Amino acid sequence: MAGTDIEIAGVEKRYDGHVALAGVSLSIPAGQFVALVGASGSGKTTLLKTLNRLITPDAGAIRIGGEDIAEGPPHRLRRRIGYVFQEVGLFPHLTVGENIAVTPRLLGWTPERIAARTDDLLALVALPAAMASRAPAELSGGQRQRVGVARALAAEPGILLMDEPFGALDPLTRDALGTDVLALHERLGLTTVMVTHDMAEAVLLADRIVVLRDGAVVADGAPEALVRDVIDPGVRDLLEAPRRQALRLAERLGGGA
Repeated sequence: MAGTDIEIAGVEKRYDGHVALAGVSLSIPAGQFVALVGASGSGKTTLLKTLNRLITPDAGAIRIGGEDIAEGPPHRLRRRIGYVFQEVGLFPHLTVGENIAVTPRLLGWTPERIAARTDDLLALVALPAAMASRAPAELSGGQRQRVGVARALAAEPGILLMDEPFGALDPLTRDALGTDVLALHERLGLTTVMVTHDMAEAVLLADRIVVLRDGAVVADGAPEALVRDVIDPGVRDLLEAPRRQALRLAERLGGGA
């Protein structure tokens, strides 16, 4: 498995006259971890969903590995891209193992290959092999999200897309899963694009942060470079949120009983 480069050129999207994406252009090298951040309605999730054709742009082009994704059937593209939802979206009538095996079965993998891949993936996301026979309803929220990550990686994609993947989890589980996903990204050489509202999460996990506002890119760069160089007051306020939170937390804890 190896990461795949993504080229986004002048992508536009409108809904009933509302501009969701206003000519977005980005070049994402293979193996990079990119966080898309911005206020609600800034276009983050819309942009993410254009990458696997869950949303079709009104204008512009997207190329993955040099190929225009508008050419060929969407299902073929989606089988090459892992997608992790905030709500996980596991099929409740299937076992954990069957959920993980959905795409490999569609690709015609043999039962033996699927079984081996399922065991490998459960180990990769730090879940016991015995969990393959359990129903999603028997799992905790963090365990279900880990299964969601395993399912996204089942067909050995080069790209992993994540839409607020940790938002519904408690802080400890969120921190642990974020750390594990970063380790998977690095170990598997993935190209990862993540939508998040949490700036601290973006700074800790991503190589690169892309800030969107009103469907346009208003800042783009490595976290430390953005914090140092950005002048736009709205973007700076967003980027400095983790530092302000850390200072308030230190003051609160430092003033203990």
